[in-house]
Amino acid sequence: MRVLREAVRDFWTWYERHYKLNVTIAASLFALQLVHLVWLTCQPLARRVLGEPIVDIEVPFSWLIVFVDYTEIPALLSVSLVYLHELRGGFSWRPVVYLAFLNSQWLHIFWITDEFVVTSGSNEETILPAWLAYVAILIDYLELPVIWDTVRRVVVSRRIDGLKQPVGDDPG
Repeated sequence: MRVLREAVRDFWTWYERHYKLNVTIAASLFALQLVHLVWLTCQPLARRVLGEPIVDIEVPFSWLIVFVDYTEIPALLSVSLVYLHELRGGFSWRPVVYLAFLNSQWLHIFWITDEFVVTSGSNEETILPAWLAYVAILIDYLELPVIWDTVRRVVVSRRIDGLKQPVGDDPG
């Protein structure tokens, strides 16, 4: 048990020492989800609401959506670490709420999938009720405040580091 505690302590020490890099990677990975949200809005959601998609992403661009989907799990893990790190400094409701928003994505990834959202909007028969597609879409949109906050953290961490540099030094 002592070895595990020391490993966790060492990890957080490393994380804090490289916070700017860690939060930049997390925000970059998570910002990729904006591609998914644009697709979700312009294709499946527009089809459900308007009867036809605004944009119909076909081959050759569908690979971009697939790529972004594969980055979602590393994004969720890395951004969760940002908020767990904040909670280590003391309790606050904001990181708890953002962790809830983030981790609701697991429900969407493993149960209410994008495939179900697309299928339910195309009048095909599904086992799950169609209203569940709207729940999945809402869960995806819960990413927006978290994406905004992680990008804000990158900007703030870079400004703070810039303020620590002596005048005349290159903050890069």
